Amino acid sequence: MKVGFLTVALGKMKFEEIANWACENGFEALEVAAWPVVNERDFSSTTIDVEQFDEEKAEKIKSLLEKKGLSISSLAYYDNNLDADLEKRRRVNEHLKKVIDAASLLKVELVGTFIGRDIRKSVEQNFEEFEKVFKPLISYAERKNVKLMIENCPMVGWQEPEKIGNIFYSPQLWREIFRVTPDSFGLNYDPSHLYWLGIDYVKVIQEFKDRIFHVHAKDVEIDDSLLDDQGIFGHFGTNLHGKSWWSYRLPGFGEIDWEEFILALKKIGYDFVISIEHEDPVWFGTVEKSKVGLKMGLEHLRRFV
Repeated sequence: MKVGFLTVALGKMKFEEIANWACENGFEALEVAAWPVVNERDFSSTTIDVEQFDEEKAEKIKSLLEKKGLSISSLAYYDNNLDADLEKRRRVNEHLKKVIDAASLLKVELVGTFIGRDIRKSVEQNFEEFEKVFKPLISYAERKNVKLMIENCPMVGWQEPEKIGNIFYSPQLWREIFRVTPDSFGLNYDPSHLYWLGIDYVKVIQEFKDRIFHVHAKDVEIDDSLLDDQGIFGHFGTNLHGKSWWSYRLPGFGEIDWEEFILALKKIGYDFVISIEHEDPVWFGTVEKSKVGLKMGLEHLRRFV
């Protein structure tokens, strides 16, 4: 199993700089951010500009990776593919296709995204929107020898305060989505979201073993005193996205049992990349702090992989 990281953590650093730093510090894979150069998402960046991407640029990147002994585990573009604003939805869907095109040129099998949500509609009603939008996207990816995968983050408050923003956050929802999608559509599995939702993040691995394409290493810290005082909905005037009784941390600084988690992955034969998604507020804010955080996360994970 290789350890990598999502390049969002290093902000606007050039791909070559990121690759050099990753190699020098013992990482083996990169999950490469591919958001538009101009976008409104938090925790996003543009390590590869897919709008300006071509075969020549792909060959340069592949050559650099070979020299550095690195691989790209996936391209990452997490946005709302079911946006209620149909023009925004179209732009997101079209950009996702360009990310798929770039992955194909790079011979990268995986592209990660969100399903998202039409916030005007219920979760159940969004299943219809999902099929309408994603069946063509999945087919497009398959023609390019690329697989789409979804991270299981609920994205509470993303479009509207207190409302779920991504209809792919629980095993129940995964079953419904996977029931109507081919085997080429899978899961970028992140245990941190399941933990604060009260879901056993180890137990579900066996059931979804064939759909776990990629794994995020992100921890979560629970403030029990706040939870006792506020309850699961948190305090008045905020949403749940890391601003109340729980917060995302680097591996080893929260409550995920990484030894048990990684052992469970090994038992199902998962031997791909575990990618650090750095959203730890303690080690965020500057590139230098993020680098320290990433190295600490790597050191912790190395004990178990």
